[in-house]
Amino acid sequence: EGKVANTDVLLKAGKIAKIGKDITEAGARVIDGTGKHLTPGIIDEHSHIAAMSINEGAQSVTSEVRVGDNMNPEDINIYRQLSGGVTTSHILHGSANTIGGQTQLIKLRWGASDDGIKFAGADPFIKFALGENVKRTTAVLGNNRFPDTRMGVEEMLTDAFDRAADYQKALKANPNTRRDLELEAISNIMNNKLFITCHSYVQTEITYAMRVIEQFKNKGYDFKVNTFTHILEGYKVADKMKAHGASAATFSDWFNYKTEVQDATAYNAAIMQRVGVNTIINSDDAEMARRLNQEAAKSIKYGGMSEEDALKMVTLNPAKLLHLDDRMGSIKVGKDADVVLWSDNPLSIQAKVQYTIIDGVVLYDASKNMELNARNEAERARIIAKMLLSNENGEKSTPFVKKPRKHYHCDT
Repeated sequence: EGKVANTDVLLKAGKIAKIGKDITEAGARVIDGTGKHLTPGIIDEHSHIAAMSINEGAQSVTSEVRVGDNMNPEDINIYRQLSGGVTTSHILHGSANTIGGQTQLIKLRWGASDDGIKFAGADPFIKFALGENVKRTTAVLGNNRFPDTRMGVEEMLTDAFDRAADYQKALKANPNTRRDLELEAISNIMNNKLFITCHSYVQTEITYAMRVIEQFKNKGYDFKVNTFTHILEGYKVADKMKAHGASAATFSDWFNYKTEVQDATAYNAAIMQRVGVNTIINSDDAEMARRLNQEAAKSIKYGGMSEEDALKMVTLNPAKLLHLDDRMGSIKVGKDADVVLWSDNPLSIQAKVQYTIIDGVVLYDASKNMELNARNEAERARIIAKMLLSNENGEKSTPFVKKPRKHYHCDT
């Protein structure tokens, strides 16, 4: 319904219970939003936080591995991204493989266990990849496996689906056929039980990926690429993507950081959206995820997108892409109580998150965060003072060296 002014929202039992004027509820905590902006929680469709490892690169098809088996719920990036209004993240396998591992959707429930952050009941997804990261050119990275070229990547896809089709025939003929988890996952893709998110850049590869999949319609399998991610040449093939039924998850203005993105443009998102492709802005970066609201806003400048459509690229559109728009992505009665209160228009660089709420629980409070920072600084000063006192006898102190945490990207 667009922007609604001077309106109350009641969150109850983890859901949005009421929306309207002058709502009252006995015993409810009241947060004054006067002069502020309430939005749905931001959904980051492409993230690598909270994972202990990201690429199983030993072979080109590793569909049997699962990111969800090695989660790290103590990753500080979960809390940092709450400060940027992110409530849900899609944690992807990396892009070393033509067909990589199965992904994990999480809610940023800071303080929960590894199972506690996982989003229960969501459709499962799997990471595919095309291009440079997959073929890993021999002269540069000493690649010792097939494929070594872009045409090899296309053949790898065809071969994987052919093997899975043969596996399904074998199972039908003999239910005692030895279980193969790699081919079982690919079979689930072909039967719409597991959905593809595909790392992609160049228009030719985007086209052949769709072509490979569409040829299996003649063999009785009707499935598709659910999401092309990165998709920086998506503006060239947006009509084909729309016909295929794929969504696009892209950067706002990342380009010229490698050969594959020389034709990228900041108008990409607006062009794909105008053609009718469900388009979103994602991060693929632990730092960028804290400002996805600003990344989405760039398409207002580059392409003249409306404020509502820009905000949808990090809220409702990724919810649709993940098949979860019945549960999140907009402020609507019955949806999950995942909302963010901003100090200013959320598409402004002046906007700061005041509260991030997930399932009706306040998980980030800006004023509380300032108190915690002050507490931590005081404790730090106290410990340093004790360290200095303990060395008055002339002993040389040894500095503490903290091992840094890794920030994962697709090509890590």
